Amino acid sequence: MRSTMYQRSSKEDRIAALDNLVCRNIPIGVLAYADNEPVGWCSVAPRETCDALERYRALARIDDEPVWSVVCFFVDRHFRNSGMTLRLLQASVSYARSQGARIIEGYPVDPGEKLYTYMGSPATFTAAGFIDVTPSGRSRKIVRYTLK
Repeated sequence: MRSTMYQRSSKEDRIAALDNLVCRNIPIGVLAYADNEPVGWCSVAPRETCDALERYRALARIDDEPVWSVVCFFVDRHFRNSGMTLRLLQASVSYARSQGARIIEGYPVDPGEKLYTYMGSPATFTAAGFIDVTPSGRSRKIVRYTLK
């Protein structure tokens, strides 16, 4: 959703939009469970399915390679600081691989920055084996994991 549409939407509207993607077999991410309850989520999908990302100039594509993008994390407050984000990222890489991805891209933000802190930290992506590929002169970090 565009930010204006998101701001006008209700929780039910956002759930319906995600449900629509799932019904159309468009990947949207992976879930983490504890005792059969969802406690975490990581958005991972082919970059071209993320319209907002494709429009965002600060994270413009760096080449023409087909990539999957990790754009968002959510971890229940009771599970934060437990390594859940790293495990979600590792599961996202495995899921993308199972769907034929060859490159997974992330857009981490340094801890403490107000901008998009839910996009993951550089340390988490580094721990998962991602490499910084940010072009010179760009202000937003871009990291990649290349599957063999």
